[in-house]
Amino acid sequence: MVTGGAGFIGANFVLETVADGWVVINLDKLTYAGNLDTLTPLSGHARHRFVHGDIGDRALVARLLAEHRPDAIVNFAAESHVDRSIDGPAAFVETNVTGTLGLLECARDYWRSLEGNARDAFRFLHVSTDEVYGSLGPEGRFTETTPYAPNSPYSASKAASDHLVRAFHHTYGLPTLTTNCSNNYGPYQFPEKLIPLVIQKALAGESLPVYGDGMNIRDWLFVGDHCSAIRRVLEAGRVGETYNVGGNAERTNITVVKTICALLDDRRPLAEGRRRESLITYVKDRPGHDRRYAIDAGKLERELGWKPSQTFESGIAATVDWYLANQPWVQRVLDGSYRMERLGS
Repeated sequence: MVTGGAGFIGANFVLETVADGWVVINLDKLTYAGNLDTLTPLSGHARHRFVHGDIGDRALVARLLAEHRPDAIVNFAAESHVDRSIDGPAAFVETNVTGTLGLLECARDYWRSLEGNARDAFRFLHVSTDEVYGSLGPEGRFTETTPYAPNSPYSASKAASDHLVRAFHHTYGLPTLTTNCSNNYGPYQFPEKLIPLVIQKALAGESLPVYGDGMNIRDWLFVGDHCSAIRRVLEAGRVGETYNVGGNAERTNITVVKTICALLDDRRPLAEGRRRESLITYVKDRPGHDRRYAIDAGKLERELGWKPSQTFESGIAATVDWYLANQPWVQRVLDGSYRMERLGS
């Protein structure tokens, strides 16, 4: 069972996992970023069932577990936009902390009801973020033993959920796994995030806002690589362990923006040869903006043999090409019509 599956990362995971032959029960609340257009290829698919619901609805979660008897729960459900968490932190606590707690309690009760091989095989995989570790200086990388130091309401809520997952393993024996990933990008990402936002504004010839001096550094992870890492951890990860997932692709924000500008200038030139870099505008930095994140994914490679398949250059080019080829999907998000229609559950 996948929770939060209509969101960006979860939707990609669902699409790829069903294609690999797995059966997926996909539970999603469909907040503003939940887009069922993304799941259109799976409409009526025998191995996929979409359920519109909240992980905080314990009766619903318990009923789904009893009905479908899943081998695993993969928890993608989260409020995830840092700027929104600054303006309204309560929703982040409700979903990321209280919602995760309810899901864990249902998972624990379901797991206790299992017997034999089914009980031994069950896993609860919690998907988290590198932001729980705080901000790095110019050197070093986050490892699985880096102390938590969240600096935004979003990262604080994810840190709390990580601790709850760990506590349920150590207190109740629930077979949990946690992944902490770096910044994701790729197809189907909601246009409030940096890369799709820049692509759309640059296509329209609009101003490209960059926080502060643009020198904040992130490690970028292509969404397909993230999906493959989660599947690998789910298949072979050691129970109770945490695995960092990174793309080995540190870039400053301004480098990311300029790379997108260059790719679009090549593919969709502006009139009169105008270069899109001229659209870049530096704006006031947001509160609590961490300077640098960098992930050490060595444990995942050593123990489970996983490495990212995409470089940043190949991944960002593929991402730009996807958005150029899927403008109807983007436009339905921008005009809000994606929220007016819902696929049957």
